[in-house]
Amino acid sequence: MNQTVAIVMSEVFLRRLTPALSAFSGRMQDYRILSIHRPIEEVGELLKEINPIGLISEWLPQKADDLLGLNLKIPHVMVGTHNRFAGVLSVDVDDLAVGREAADALSQVGFKSLTCLGNGTPYSNLRIQGFEDSVRKSELPFFTHTELGFEERRMRYSESFHDPSEEMKSWLMELPKPCGIFAVHDPLGRFLSGACSQLGIRVPDDVAIIGANNDPLVCGLTYPMLSSVSIPWDNFGQFVGSSMQRMIDGGSGWKRTLHLIQPSGVIFRHSANHLAVRDKTLRRSLSFMTERIKEPITVSILCDQLRIARRSLERKFKESFNCTPWEMLCQLRVNEAKRLLMETGHPISRISELCGFNDPERMAVVFKRLTGQPPSRFRK
Repeated sequence: MNQTVAIVMSEVFLRRLTPALSAFSGRMQDYRILSIHRPIEEVGELLKEINPIGLISEWLPQKADDLLGLNLKIPHVMVGTHNRFAGVLSVDVDDLAVGREAADALSQVGFKSLTCLGNGTPYSNLRIQGFEDSVRKSELPFFTHTELGFEERRMRYSESFHDPSEEMKSWLMELPKPCGIFAVHDPLGRFLSGACSQLGIRVPDDVAIIGANNDPLVCGLTYPMLSSVSIPWDNFGQFVGSSMQRMIDGGSGWKRTLHLIQPSGVIFRHSANHLAVRDKTLRRSLSFMTERIKEPITVSILCDQLRIARRSLERKFKESFNCTPWEMLCQLRVNEAKRLLMETGHPISRISELCGFNDPERMAVVFKRLTGQPPSRFRK
């Protein structure tokens, strides 16, 4: 008889994990999927009928406590929460790190203010905290706004029909501009972009927006297309699947109660495009850097190719981005290295080539200076 693992979660989270979990279906034989939005009584009856050997569930307010109350006494992995539960392995994105990634990206640009838009959920609060911790040393004004009721008003993750509150409209109009805004997840970023359009606020010229989760169904169908902190969902699903397998096999490696998956950098699209700067010299320089990120270019090569005076270029970068052209180039390369370390299996030597370092040791020095840890530790 086939062994069955039950999955109780929303379609949104299931879509994120399915590509990686499918690799385990041959060994576990079968996954049975139940919507977490069913009444708990129905879920309980169906789980009795399925009689699974393991359970993978999603944390949602109220739903998690109801599910734990069934007391199933089988291996259980719960995704989407930093909370710890006895006998359960919780797996989630490191939300503090998500906020830090957004802050690092927006801090590279010469805004007059930085701000966060939250929705009052636990992950929202953590992401805002990570963002604020990263920009605390900055002299820029920092603001936050929480649009309460956003989660309750939307019927489905991909739907967005309601209007912003009057408080949110006033907040947006009064922000010192140009400003960078981190919306704690992609639907909120799309909602923010729509609000700006209603108010005549230009994106990305007046307001640059970065969301989180890098959901293609949201980011790619938003105008302008939404920049977002990328989550390595394949790594997430791989960890969930392998952990469930170890738990079923009786291994001891699952005994930890919480595991956090690190984000893999920011994917830039039109809503927060660094090239949307007014100065033509800076636009040309940033285009040159991003288009040739894989080449071992230097600031001298950039100045020669574009026929720009180095001293003038450095002054413009300092005034607009508060960094030198070389520091910007290093940051762009490290951002790309972080993405490749998280999302590919390339050796570090190959990644150093793909990011223009061409020397693993050189990449390690720059990577550690900007992130606080060597590439090998970041990948682990």
